[in-house]
Amino acid sequence: MDLYAVVMAGGVGARFWPKSREKYPKQLLKIFDDHTLIQATVQRLEGMVDNDKILIVTNKLHKEEIIKQLPQILPENIIEEPFGRNTAACIGLASIVIEKKSKDAVSVILPADHIIKEKDIFQNTIKKAVEYAHRSKGLITIGIPPTRPETGYGYIQIDDRNVEDNIFKVYTFAEKPNFTTAVRFIESGDFMWNSGMFIWRVDTILDEFKLYMPELNQGLQKLKQFVDTPDFEKEVLNAYGQFRNISIDYGIMEKSKRVYLTKGVFTWSDVGSWEEVYQLSNKNKDRNAINGPAYTDMAFDSYIYSPDKFTAVIGLDNIIVINTDDALLICRRDQAQEVKKVVEHLKLKKLNNYL
Repeated sequence: MDLYAVVMAGGVGARFWPKSREKYPKQLLKIFDDHTLIQATVQRLEGMVDNDKILIVTNKLHKEEIIKQLPQILPENIIEEPFGRNTAACIGLASIVIEKKSKDAVSVILPADHIIKEKDIFQNTIKKAVEYAHRSKGLITIGIPPTRPETGYGYIQIDDRNVEDNIFKVYTFAEKPNFTTAVRFIESGDFMWNSGMFIWRVDTILDEFKLYMPELNQGLQKLKQFVDTPDFEKEVLNAYGQFRNISIDYGIMEKSKRVYLTKGVFTWSDVGSWEEVYQLSNKNKDRNAINGPAYTDMAFDSYIYSPDKFTAVIGLDNIIVINTDDALLICRRDQAQEVKKVVEHLKLKKLNNYL
């Protein structure tokens, strides 16, 4: 059995404006340490997946920077999407490329922009899921036991009776809930956070595309003959024009009869907003997380990012301050998910210098 990894790196990180921009989205940034999020994602695979079996799916705008950041990955393993079509198309494209190399391969699907600690626990979780996926032909997702009633994550409900050790049958997928519903999910004990990580055999997921997404499958089957040929890029462009913009959750996981979950008991975050960065950061005695030179007085429970400018905050609590060369964001922490509206405004006003 060959083990491959697919790193999905096509996101724009709109909720990380003004640090995240079109040319340098969240996954290409150093958020916590000296490694970017995509570098950390690939390093997490060391010792488990060979570098020549790691595929990165991205777009033309970011491909050159990814090659620079990940010199250990073969340039031909960096697959370029002509434009975003969500995770179903991305995973389908990577799957036909892997199938050409190894028909019985198992693939691990990972977003490029997650924070995961305890690498050994992560790898042990993946290895168990790989073994089960290969044997059972199941679709395995990693669910994170929730630690708080989070409204920024989707949830997955499981049958709490083990199919086998740490493998559970999935009942339902639930969209991001309101706070009251999230509390109910936590109290029930059988809802996990949806991590967006998947493990399956390549032939299994392609069979599911055929069953539940026949139009996408048809396009993928046409594309298969062009894998590893000079016409592949041109044919991908033609195919993507026909593909629906739909997630793998909507397209496959919510419909399939062979979906299972394994619990990931490692520290995890999809770093979906500046609020998440605050939660994961070290705080001082006033519960402020500060990156850069700053002065605070009567200011508590706040996140201040201003590495290149002196910033003073007086008499304000529970705020986020992001200070970059050409833009400044100030918002309440509980409104961090709304930052994406700034990006929508900039696009509408054609203020492209700030995107």
